[in-house]
Amino acid sequence: MRYKSFFSFCLLFVVATAASAQVPKTVSKGYKIPITITPLKNTKVYLGSYFGKSMTLVDSAKIDANSKGVFQGAKKLTGGIYFVVSPNYTILFELLMDAQQQFSIVADTAQKEKAIIAGSPDNDIFKQYSIFSIEKGKLLQQLEAAFKAASNPADSARIREQIIKTDKELRAYQENIIKTKPQSLLAMLFSAMKRPTPPPIPVVKGKPDSTYPYYFVKNHYWDGISFNDDRLLRTPFFEPKLDEYYKNYVSPNPDSIIQEVKMMLLYARTGKEIYPYLLTKFTNKYMTPEFMGQDKVFVYLFENFYAKGDTILLNPASRKTVTERAYSLMANQLGNPAPMLDLTDTSGKAVSLYAQKSPFTLVVFWDPNCGHCKEELPRIDSMYKAKWKAKGLMVFSVNIYENEILAWKQFLKEKNISKEWVQAYQTKEARDAEQKAGVPNYRQLYDIFKTPTLYLLDKDKRIMAKQLTIEQFDALIEAKQ
Repeated sequence: MRYKSFFSFCLLFVVATAASAQVPKTVSKGYKIPITITPLKNTKVYLGSYFGKSMTLVDSAKIDANSKGVFQGAKKLTGGIYFVVSPNYTILFELLMDAQQQFSIVADTAQKEKAIIAGSPDNDIFKQYSIFSIEKGKLLQQLEAAFKAASNPADSARIREQIIKTDKELRAYQENIIKTKPQSLLAMLFSAMKRPTPPPIPVVKGKPDSTYPYYFVKNHYWDGISFNDDRLLRTPFFEPKLDEYYKNYVSPNPDSIIQEVKMMLLYARTGKEIYPYLLTKFTNKYMTPEFMGQDKVFVYLFENFYAKGDTILLNPASRKTVTERAYSLMANQLGNPAPMLDLTDTSGKAVSLYAQKSPFTLVVFWDPNCGHCKEELPRIDSMYKAKWKAKGLMVFSVNIYENEILAWKQFLKEKNISKEWVQAYQTKEARDAEQKAGVPNYRQLYDIFKTPTLYLLDKDKRIMAKQLTIEQFDALIEAKQ
């Protein structure tokens, strides 16, 4: 779909009112929105809405030979920003869906900006704002063009003051709506759009406090926002604001993230749509996180939400994925003792991870037929020979496929992989015995869903790091020396 930003200065349309517009009778339940849209005849149009970062169609209406149709449903729609979509799936114009969902629309596809909406209080409020914002928006565009063309500092300063003044007038109008009509949909939309303005750096006891603006913005970032308000999802700016908050105002430390996620989900709990949406968003984000250790957030979500009943929000396939992933990650969190590895080496002898004594242990799970493994194993060996061996690091290398013994041994020989590494695998008999006993396999305990998978352990075999690059592992080892 082609669309423009809803609250840009040049808005898609100015909602108009007309005495001739038919206002349907109000009923207590559902929605009924008659629409007349010329010159369309004998076709279908659609009603859509924003939903997080995406858009979705929620209803359709058959347009008859007189260009008339109706959007109608037994249950009210979630409030927010909606749009009418043409037969060829392009957005014609946007509208606000407020608590009053018995209103009418009259529009012409050749003059989309003049769509008439009658019977909707929030759209009436928005009409006035639209007129004001378009006027100020045009002025700002003119001032910005003049600022770029200014030939001397005095003119630049004067125009800049006018730009600041005009922008403040626009923001003041929005703040007045929030203050005087706090229950309106438009007030919620303005609150969702708003970013706190950082204050000047204050001087405390003779020293500037450079952190104050940061904490001021963080502490006021969600002013006016209720996380259980499902209408937030039906806007294009709530989720980008949420992502910006976690990127710029939340420490990447998993414990800090957990506190924020916990707060938001507890506040959102009574939201019919926004609660499962946020839970799913955080689950997806931290199940495979951007930074090492943040999978702790996913484990927290599983233990405190899914394990306490919220798996009913998932379909069977998703429930299985989330549960299995959670149990895999529980066993290999940073700081935890590494799961036991009692395997067999290339000569057929038993070998155990915990029997190896060294200040650092790099555990490498790999597949002899994996192309990426074939590139990384020689690189690890080079780093081992050049630096890590001298620091006392030992490598515990695990071939994850017991039926690839020949390819495994041939690769080690061809690439001249250090004979000082422990080379191990699990026999089929040992694997079958674990399955029969219902014991978790090391593939699950070490969360091996791709190869190579790497873990760095300390002298007590506690997990220091996982899934880093070779260079990142090296920097960590250097820092711990």
